[in-house]
Amino acid sequence: MEGLFSVTWVVPIPPFLAFLAILLFLNKNKRGSALTAIGAALLSCILGWGIAFASFFRDHFGEHPVDEAIYSIPTGATEFVIGYAVDPANALMLFMVPFLVLMIFIYSSGYMSFPHHLQASQYPTAYAQGKDPRYSRFMAYICLFATGMLGLVVANNLLQFFIFWEVMGLCSYLLIGFWYEKASARAAAVKAFITTRIGDALLMIGLILLYVRSEPSSLRFSELFTQSNLDQLTNSLVNIPVFGEVHWISLIGVLIFCGAIGKSAQFPLHIWLPDAMEGPTPVSAMIHAATMVSAGVFLLVRMFPIYEFSGAVSGGTLQFIAFIGAFTALFAATIAVAQWDIKRVLAYSTISQLGYMVAAIGMGAYVAALFHLLTHAFFKALLFLGSGSVIHGVEHGYHHAHEHAHDDDHGEDHSDGHGENIVRRPDGVLDTEDAQDMRNMGGLLNRMPRTGWTFIIGGLALSGFPLVTAGFWSKDEILAFAWDGSHQWVFWTLALSAFLTAFYTMRQIGLTFLGKARTEGASHAPESVASMTTPLILISIFAIAGGWFGIPDAFPVLGSIVPNWIGHYLEPYMKYMHLYPHHPDFNFVPLAVSIVVALGGLGAGYLVYGQGLKEGQTDPVARILGPIWWMWHRKYWIDELYNVTIVIFTLWLSRFLALFDREWIIDWVVNGVGRIALRIGDFSAAFDRFVVDGFVDGVGWISDQAGHIARMLQDGRVQTYLLFGMLILAVWLFLNVLPMILTLV
Repeated sequence: MEGLFSVTWVVPIPPFLAFLAILLFLNKNKRGSALTAIGAALLSCILGWGIAFASFFRDHFGEHPVDEAIYSIPTGATEFVIGYAVDPANALMLFMVPFLVLMIFIYSSGYMSFPHHLQASQYPTAYAQGKDPRYSRFMAYICLFATGMLGLVVANNLLQFFIFWEVMGLCSYLLIGFWYEKASARAAAVKAFITTRIGDALLMIGLILLYVRSEPSSLRFSELFTQSNLDQLTNSLVNIPVFGEVHWISLIGVLIFCGAIGKSAQFPLHIWLPDAMEGPTPVSAMIHAATMVSAGVFLLVRMFPIYEFSGAVSGGTLQFIAFIGAFTALFAATIAVAQWDIKRVLAYSTISQLGYMVAAIGMGAYVAALFHLLTHAFFKALLFLGSGSVIHGVEHGYHHAHEHAHDDDHGEDHSDGHGENIVRRPDGVLDTEDAQDMRNMGGLLNRMPRTGWTFIIGGLALSGFPLVTAGFWSKDEILAFAWDGSHQWVFWTLALSAFLTAFYTMRQIGLTFLGKARTEGASHAPESVASMTTPLILISIFAIAGGWFGIPDAFPVLGSIVPNWIGHYLEPYMKYMHLYPHHPDFNFVPLAVSIVVALGGLGAGYLVYGQGLKEGQTDPVARILGPIWWMWHRKYWIDELYNVTIVIFTLWLSRFLALFDREWIIDWVVNGVGRIALRIGDFSAAFDRFVVDGFVDGVGWISDQAGHIARMLQDGRVQTYLLFGMLILAVWLFLNVLPMILTLV
């Protein structure tokens, strides 16, 4: 087992080597690119699972986690250590992340197949191979993405963590805008990159302050979370205008949380995540499930001692985190109720579920937050990959219908074969060939049974279907903690969010899979290929059984049969980090509420959408709620508000600073300094020519004239030398003898 832990640093290496290999050698070999990427993911999965299981079965592992240095960088009085860590928290991540990465890679090999309806003359090489024109590039990008997440998971210090964090930020930009021919994809990529940079900038400030204020200065987790350092951060104060004296640990905790707000798309930096749907669906699965947004919550899990000790001196930090999480959960759930795009529903669902995890951190529910992070990753990856399979099927259904239309023109096709390059019409107007619009679906359970049933399993897990699914146990743990911890407002906010979650999930299932097909695309949709459906089947196992490992001990009947393995596994590690885990007492109220909101939401959704919608029928909820539904559909006009405030102000400020730079101050000062330098240069040149060169030339002229005179005396004649000698003698006599004579006289 010790040998397995020593190769932890190798886990991110295979995807990175695959990235380099595809980039440098396999760009034209699309099949080779896919096999290389999948092979690298498989190797990382084997290593990750080996390390994870070694920690699962090692006695007292939480009391003695692994933290090893690979390389040290001198930083003056201290050294900065680069290395790897294995502890119960990231061991669980090493179980989840590599597996989902492998499933997404396998799925991508089928999803990115090139649509055969496009003409071979357009992309002859890609058409011949049956792949997307940039298939290899896509595989390279997702390999680098996987490198970022795996490197982040095994990092033993915050700077290393932050570097891999930024690698994922770069990859999200590249992958969201992968189909850059479409203006909306380019805009979404830029939007995601800039929005997350706001949080990252504040996070970096927090890391700098943490490094400076820690004793000794360090970003290594094992050194940050010592009792002495946590006490020192807790007891020291900083004076901030308006806020007054604030504990350093609270200020640092808020700044680090801002990084999680950006990466995990919490309000008010949530706006980038729905637009990220412009990327290919496997990207959505990686961003929304296995990697990017999970990294924000995992950062909070990693830094949990900071928040726990902060709560001991000031409850403001934890209350702020709990408020942002609970508000975001309800806010995003209401928006998801009124969306038509199958992927955007899941995007807002992700934002809402991340709000659950953030609220759990704010309430001090460390185990519940990490538990829900793990279960959510499985069932949300299942749902996103399932939505991609649906889009693929409907798109191919349209092509099949067109091929048999006997040359009857049904309209020009603007898609790329994935249903994601379609030019959208204004909100509320149905594009009858939009393969992502749920109004164009219906009855797909009969056409795509493997996709349909696995999607339903993921939807039930997301809804928290009682006792059976993983989502129930992790959500119930958070609700139980909120009730037991006297966070009543958080409890009822999350409970209402859970009801809406179950409702919009059943709405999505009903509109997509139940009832009758409403378009030719849905009526002719084929089941996806095995490389896409096999990962769905494998992930669905964890969407059901993943929650059984966290059944509370106090739960009636089941608690005594199935032990709370996750809680027992994490508890020693929490004590190692000077945390004191709290186990909420069993109470029927939160359990009853959890069951009622899940079944009630599913039941209400089925009553309204169980038979789908008739062709052209208005959404019944939209008809009942009217302007409220429209407000949800337009996402509370948050994007429009930002556009007319922050965006306009930023553009105006940029133009002002450009004028300040080019016209008014900066360039004027720089040009003035340049002109002064030119004048000084001219003066220096004149001084050099007339003074320095004049003196040097004068000395040379005198030397030259003296040489001329000396040459006249050396003409080879004895008489001249005798005359010269007599002159010298006369001068000597004049200078020496004449004064003596004058003295005698």
